[in-house]
Amino acid sequence: MNIYVGNISSQLTEEEINEAFAAYGQLTSVKIIKDKYTGENRGFGFVEMPEKAEAEAAMAGLNGKEFKGKTLNVNEARPRPEGSRSGSPRGGRSQW
Repeated sequence: MNIYVGNISSQLTEEEINEAFAAYGQLTSVKIIKDKYTGENRGFGFVEMPEKAEAEAAMAGLNGKEFKGKTLNVNEARPRPEGSRSGSPRGGRSQW
Protein backbone atom coordinates (compact mmCIF):
# COMPACT_ATOMS: atom_id res chain seq x y z
CA MET A 1 0.00 0.00 0.00
CA ASN A 2 1.31 3.44 -0.93
CA ILE A 3 1.06 5.99 1.90
CA TYR A 4 1.25 9.77 1.57
CA VAL A 5 3.15 11.54 4.36
CA GLY A 6 2.58 15.30 4.37
CA ASN A 7 3.69 18.28 6.44
CA ILE A 8 7.19 16.86 6.84
CA SER A 9 9.68 19.06 8.67
CA SER A 10 12.71 20.10 6.63
CA GLN A 11 14.88 18.43 9.31
CA LEU A 12 13.14 15.05 9.10
CA THR A 13 15.12 12.40 7.20
CA GLU A 14 14.07 9.30 5.28
CA GLU A 15 15.82 7.20 7.94
CA GLU A 16 13.68 8.77 10.69
CA ILE A 17 10.49 8.18 8.71
CA ASN A 18 11.63 4.60 8.14
CA GLU A 19 12.09 4.11 11.90
CA ALA A 20 8.66 5.55 12.70
CA PHE A 21 6.84 3.36 10.15
CA ALA A 22 8.92 0.23 10.88
CA ALA A 23 7.29 0.11 14.32
CA TYR A 24 4.10 -0.93 12.49
CA GLY A 25 5.52 -3.46 10.04
CA GLN A 26 7.65 -4.09 6.98
CA LEU A 27 8.45 -1.28 4.53
CA THR A 28 9.24 -1.59 0.85
CA SER A 29 10.41 2.00 0.36
CA VAL A 30 10.55 5.50 1.84
CA LYS A 31 10.92 8.60 -0.34
CA ILE A 32 10.89 12.27 0.67
CA ILE A 33 10.18 14.41 -2.40
CA LYS A 34 12.81 17.08 -2.97
CA ASP A 35 12.93 20.18 -5.14
CA LYS A 36 14.87 19.31 -8.29
CA TYR A 37 16.72 22.65 -8.33
CA THR A 38 17.53 23.27 -4.67
CA GLY A 39 17.48 19.70 -3.36
CA GLU A 40 15.39 20.86 -0.41
CA ASN A 41 12.62 18.74 1.07
CA ARG A 42 9.25 19.77 -0.44
CA GLY A 43 7.37 18.85 2.75
CA PHE A 44 5.90 15.52 1.68
CA GLY A 45 6.85 12.01 0.76
CA PHE A 46 5.67 8.45 0.31
CA VAL A 47 6.05 5.19 2.19
CA GLU A 48 5.29 1.83 0.61
CA MET A 49 4.19 -1.01 2.90
CA PRO A 50 3.34 -4.44 1.40
CA GLU A 51 0.82 -5.49 4.07
CA LYS A 52 -2.47 -3.55 4.04
CA ALA A 53 -3.22 -4.19 7.74
CA GLU A 54 0.23 -2.91 8.78
CA ALA A 55 -0.13 0.14 6.51
CA GLU A 56 -3.54 0.96 7.98
CA ALA A 57 -2.14 0.63 11.51
CA ALA A 58 0.75 2.96 10.60
CA MET A 59 -1.64 5.54 9.13
CA ALA A 60 -3.85 5.42 12.22
CA GLY A 61 -0.87 5.57 14.58
CA LEU A 62 1.15 8.29 12.87
CA ASN A 63 -1.48 10.65 11.43
CA GLY A 64 -1.54 13.76 13.62
CA LYS A 65 1.72 12.90 15.43
CA GLU A 66 4.29 15.63 15.86
CA PHE A 67 7.77 15.07 14.41
CA LYS A 68 10.43 17.77 14.64
CA GLY A 69 7.89 20.52 15.30
CA LYS A 70 5.34 19.63 12.59
CA THR A 71 2.18 17.53 12.76
CA LEU A 72 2.25 14.78 10.14
CA ASN A 73 -0.60 14.23 7.72
CA VAL A 74 -0.58 10.50 6.92
CA ASN A 75 -3.11 8.79 4.64
CA GLU A 76 -3.44 6.48 1.66
CA ALA A 77 -1.80 7.99 -1.42
CA ARG A 78 -4.12 8.77 -4.31
CA PRO A 79 -2.99 8.33 -7.92
CA ARG A 80 -1.87 11.42 -9.79
CA PRO A 81 -4.52 12.95 -12.07
CA GLU A 82 -4.20 11.60 -15.61
CA GLY A 83 -1.94 13.71 -17.85
CA SER A 84 -0.77 16.03 -15.08
CA ARG A 85 2.73 16.10 -13.64
CA SER A 86 2.23 18.96 -11.21
CA GLY A 87 -1.48 18.71 -10.53
CA SER A 88 -2.17 22.02 -12.27
CA PRO A 89 -4.92 22.19 -14.90
CA ARG A 90 -2.33 22.98 -17.59
CA GLY A 91 -0.12 20.04 -16.63
CA GLY A 92 2.57 22.34 -15.25
CA ARG A 93 3.22 24.10 -18.55
CA SER A 94 3.67 27.82 -18.85
CA GLN A 95 1.36 29.60 -21.22
CA TRP A 96 4.30 31.73 -22.43
